[in-house]
Amino acid sequence: MESKEKAGIIWAASAYLIWGVLPIYWKALGHVPSGEVLAQRIFWASITTGAVVLLLGQGKQLAEDLKALWKNQRAFWSLFGASVIISGNWYLFIWAVNNGHIVQTSLGYYINPLLSILLGIIFLKERLSSAEKAAVVLALAGVLIITVSHGTFPWLALGLAGTFAIYGFAKKTIHLDALRGLTIETAFIAPAAVIYLIWAETSGQLVFFEADMGTVMLIILSGAATAVPLVLFARGAQSMPLYLLGFLQYIAPTMMLFLGVIVYGEAFGVVELIAFSFIWSGLVLVTVSKFRMMKKMKPAQEK
Repeated sequence: MESKEKAGIIWAASAYLIWGVLPIYWKALGHVPSGEVLAQRIFWASITTGAVVLLLGQGKQLAEDLKALWKNQRAFWSLFGASVIISGNWYLFIWAVNNGHIVQTSLGYYINPLLSILLGIIFLKERLSSAEKAAVVLALAGVLIITVSHGTFPWLALGLAGTFAIYGFAKKTIHLDALRGLTIETAFIAPAAVIYLIWAETSGQLVFFEADMGTVMLIILSGAATAVPLVLFARGAQSMPLYLLGFLQYIAPTMMLFLGVIVYGEAFGVVELIAFSFIWSGLVLVTVSKFRMMKKMKPAQEK
């Protein structure tokens, strides 16, 4: 394995490890309303990413990115839509964590790759391999088991998976640097976040100015908690094969599952184990299938 590839694995794994422990971070802000946490996260992420872009001397490139986006209205509105969708994803995640649903967040991010496959079928007319067909059926079976046994549809898990899959799909044709892209995305939705924070302050609901120093620092650093793993992921993804990235993507939901069950004592009985086993089986099928395909392609490319 080349040193560049090893470095890529370290960068990407670090990103997934951070994402995996983020529930702990949001739990520490559990006494702050989820709406304010989201608005503060967007505001401080916008400030943080903008400042880093300027400190790295990339202000000119950022201006060029904005000009190029404005000229390509389809890309502009796709990115705007993506920013709205990811803010919805962030809200669902924060709310789920602070209302005792970390196991559902884990389920959502396990399902996400399979929903991305479905989006490819619907919008890109992609054809499924036998392994992908089986994986989708197994995932649907897992969701059905949870729905029937609990008597409620796992809307949080599907909402998280769906919004993240649509976000990825919307950004698929937009080629932007990860840091500058996030700067633009958060700038798109920052005005709405500021309006919410002003409303919360004038209505006496804002926690930020009345909070202890620990809470204030956690809120301010939520911008970095958002930006750092994304930049690490982007750097890693550029330096390693996609099939390896496919293996690493399950680090975060696995950590979330352990946190939810072991650390925070959320329910995970036989029914949940059976449902998750169906989904895990589907993911193994897809991952092994893609691994074999990439292995076959590699010798052909070397020729």
